[in-house]
Amino acid sequence: MGRYVPPDLEGTTSGNALHKKRAPGTLRKDGTQTVRFEMPFAVICHTCQPLQIIGQGVRFNAVKARVGQYFSTPIWSFALKHVACGGAIEIRTDPKNTAYLVVKGGKARDYGDGGDEVRREGEGGVPILTAEERERRRGDAFARLEGEVVDKGAVEGNARRIAELYREKERDWEDPWEANRKMRTSARRERKVRKREEEADEALKVRLGTDMELLPETEEDAQRVKLVTFGEAGDDSVPSHTRHKAFFEKSSASRLVTAPSKVAKESRKEALRRQLVENTRAALDPFGDD
Repeated sequence: MGRYVPPDLEGTTSGNALHKKRAPGTLRKDGTQTVRFEMPFAVICHTCQPLQIIGQGVRFNAVKARVGQYFSTPIWSFALKHVACGGAIEIRTDPKNTAYLVVKGGKARDYGDGGDEVRREGEGGVPILTAEERERRRGDAFARLEGEVVDKGAVEGNARRIAELYREKERDWEDPWEANRKMRTSARRERKVRKREEEADEALKVRLGTDMELLPETEEDAQRVKLVTFGEAGDDSVPSHTRHKAFFEKSSASRLVTAPSKVAKESRKEALRRQLVENTRAALDPFGDD
């Protein structure tokens, strides 16, 4: 922690020594030290009135001390003070059950009866078992055997899949030169196809006199094109006046007009649209019942 040091004392002492404070985490003579402790689960404080819940993940400055051991594993105690009420809470590690225990000042929040397993999952999706379920599994040889069989089956399945991947890799890259040749051939073919498509698009834009980017052709476009046909000679479904008439024939009125106005341009556009509609028919009505 940064503490104020006067300019005339800089370099001669530290802030903690000047203010007679101990640096966080420093081991004391009695074997304790102050650490930053994070609540492993929600805890109900017994000192608060009414009772309040300290949420999981809340951090405190706690005094860490060794209070015992389970075989060769030490049991640690974390003594902290709830800032809301000033009550003392002590939490200890439980190496036997790989858990934490609240031994003073509160109790762990009860999430309700979750059956054989608590309805929460730890890191990696591993279920957190209750104490009863943990004891039952420890004494149930058949449950232990079933778990080992399931784990063994998963390991064998993963091993087979890894072996298949290695075989496929060895088969595909048995001849590196041949594999690279196939990749180069495929890339060259695709590059030529893309080049032809780009040239066709540029030619179409030049013919239409536009700089708009053309989207690639899709399957839906091909289906729509198949639904449209143009009239041919001898087709009775096409009006007779359109079979014997020039597609872009200019009217006599348009020849006389030397400086067409905006109205004249719109009328010619509407006439062209009408001729296109008359000369085009749908091979299949997309909105029909059949």
